[in-house]
Amino acid sequence: MTKPTLSRRGVLKTGAAAGVGLALPTYLSAASHAGFTNAPQGGTVTLGFNVPQSGPYADEGADELRAYQLAVEHLNGEGDGGILKTFSSKVLEGNGILGKKVEYVTGDTQTKSDAARASAKSMIEKDGAVMITGGSSSGVAIAVQGLCQEAGVIFMAGLTHSNDTTGKDKKANGFRHFFNAYMSAAALAPVLEKLYGKERRAYHLTADYTWGWTQEESIKAATEALGWETVEAVKTPLAQTDFSSYIAPVLNSGADVLVLNHYGGNMVNSLTNAVQFGLREKQANGKNFEIVVPLFSRLMARGAGENIKGILGSTNWHWSLQDEGTKAFVKSFGTKYGFPPSQAAHTCYVQTLLYADAVQRAGSFDPCAVAEALEGYEFDGLGNGPTLYRAEDHQCFKDVLVVRGKENPTSEFDLLEVVEITPRGQVEYAPDHPMFAGGALGSCNPGV
Repeated sequence: MTKPTLSRRGVLKTGAAAGVGLALPTYLSAASHAGFTNAPQGGTVTLGFNVPQSGPYADEGADELRAYQLAVEHLNGEGDGGILKTFSSKVLEGNGILGKKVEYVTGDTQTKSDAARASAKSMIEKDGAVMITGGSSSGVAIAVQGLCQEAGVIFMAGLTHSNDTTGKDKKANGFRHFFNAYMSAAALAPVLEKLYGKERRAYHLTADYTWGWTQEESIKAATEALGWETVEAVKTPLAQTDFSSYIAPVLNSGADVLVLNHYGGNMVNSLTNAVQFGLREKQANGKNFEIVVPLFSRLMARGAGENIKGILGSTNWHWSLQDEGTKAFVKSFGTKYGFPPSQAAHTCYVQTLLYADAVQRAGSFDPCAVAEALEGYEFDGLGNGPTLYRAEDHQCFKDVLVVRGKENPTSEFDLLEVVEITPRGQVEYAPDHPMFAGGALGSCNPGV
């Protein structure tokens, strides 16, 4: 019998996952005896949590990791059970997944695609992870999703908002619960028209990678359909921290709206610079100058401070919602950590439960059985209302929130107000929509 050892992340592992045959990738070792990558051995199953623990999205990553740890506790029957109590599916009983205790390893994506792939690869090959989840960048998500497709494990995406994740770069082994750039634009456009009118001139600053590109494309299409004119669209490096040189040209551009297609620390810095340049007090074309941030979160609002007041955007979920699933999760997370969860925490917690639920319903950890259980799956009670995991592209469809920075917050956590809950039907689109064209879902890869 193999003596138990500790993995590199301090999680107790046994058998092949502890080091037997590690000269080869795990999915070529004895652990694959059941015909798929990292078939769990003994009484435990290992999940890989790959989050940005450094880099511009590190705040999101920290909250993701808190949520993953809470999900593991609930799956193993510890704590108050969280959303397991409100989830429409009732197959998870707090005794692990298929009776196996859930363990986990973690990695740091650094908000860099290469680092994220290396981290995920190590978790699969060295630690025996049967599922990888996490991330707060679409570039990372697309890179890791591709790796998981090659390795034959399921990828449950964390925060990834690019249309490409379930568009041209979709994969059969990958699933996304988070909404996307098209959905943000579809939810925001009617609100922008109502509050700011049809005759506007917009200047875009856009993070120069897949998310920024598709966010800009989506917002431009939705606003131009209203009658808005796009004056200029400028790409900015993901590693940029001072956006002064990008904000200055906006002043004399003829624009009366600045759209910041930035996320995380990038958004905090660019919004701060925009306010420092006086854009919030500026008048242009006989109108008050407005700033729009298509996608933001409570964590970003906290970083932006006073500057976020009155700023419109969209979000996947917010802790102030009053459905039973949200209340159960907020109570559980708050009891453990002392503050409410972010949308990052909610998304990652839910993805972990959805994976476990699919395994339980399939009766197998085989990734192809899990994929089949998730495809076309409709569920409720997880905090976003009735939700569908569409079979054609593995994109979740649910209501989308339009939010605004509160003028008079009551605490450091009460920073956003929900302006509108956009119904799911308003943000749905056909699988062959032009913004999602190219690529093919392909077939599930079990890895062996």
